[in-house]
Amino acid sequence: MNFQQLRSVREAARLGFNLTAVAESLHTSQPGVSRQIRELEDELGIEIFVRAGKRLTGLTAPGETVLPIVERLLHEADNLRRAGDDFASQNRGTLTIAATHSQARYALPSAVRDFSARHPEVALRLRQGSPRQVAEMLLSGEADIGVATEALAEFDQLLALPCYQWTHVAIVPPGHALALEAEAGQPLRAARLAEFPIVTYESGYTGRGHIDAGFARAGVSANVVMEAMDADVIKTYVELGLGVGIVAAIAIDEQRDTLLRAIDARHLFAPNLTRLGIRRGAFLRGYVYDFIETFAPPLNPRLVHQALAQEQGSGFEI
Repeated sequence: MNFQQLRSVREAARLGFNLTAVAESLHTSQPGVSRQIRELEDELGIEIFVRAGKRLTGLTAPGETVLPIVERLLHEADNLRRAGDDFASQNRGTLTIAATHSQARYALPSAVRDFSARHPEVALRLRQGSPRQVAEMLLSGEADIGVATEALAEFDQLLALPCYQWTHVAIVPPGHALALEAEAGQPLRAARLAEFPIVTYESGYTGRGHIDAGFARAGVSANVVMEAMDADVIKTYVELGLGVGIVAAIAIDEQRDTLLRAIDARHLFAPNLTRLGIRRGAFLRGYVYDFIETFAPPLNPRLVHQALAQEQGSGFEI
């Protein structure tokens, strides 16, 4: 049994049993992948994959049992390599952060700046995607930590640590009826907001579920005329007069957004919780703990160590 055999099995399952794709992923040949899988099956005395001729079409019952073990072995092998690297070069390496567009644009910059000043020999890589894509990057080992509002807490294989709460605001051009009402001291109402076309986040992004729930709770329907993944796009189309925007409050910068007025909407939509995700069982190098604490000061190394040490599926609160 060797790691190349294990990698061939894992990649075959991950890539939909497409051996050509597996060969490309592992930088080898398709016959080589087939041979590695067959040798492991022969050694274990089972068939891991269902076959139709020479094609793999699925996992057998023994394969369903074996695959999680294969993934754990490869994960621990990666941890072993990281541990060796950590002691060989304490302050050098790479930190890969997966985040949603809003987190990457508004929440992370100051932490990245401060961390880079303290760790100039650590290369930072920022990957962006939807909350579910952030979770998948953590699970596959493509990212060391992930930052998102939705999805991270839905995966048992991930430890999702609470970082901070944030709320939504409505945004309109100066002189808009809602801006004038806010200036007159009138609180924003969901029924009034629903009278205007709405520009906001796509489903699954940046608290969109709480926006929908807020309108439903008020018994009104929002006329969402445009959806986008990040606040900068939403702000652009609000400036063009497409509708009233609903964005995260952290996305508003009064010095930059001079063509917009923000109206507090925290009483209409439930607060949102940004979480930092780590794959359970992962080995984190020392500077990773430092970045986590820089981004979310309550998450000091002791607390993160304790959380990672807890059994899978147990809760963790600060």
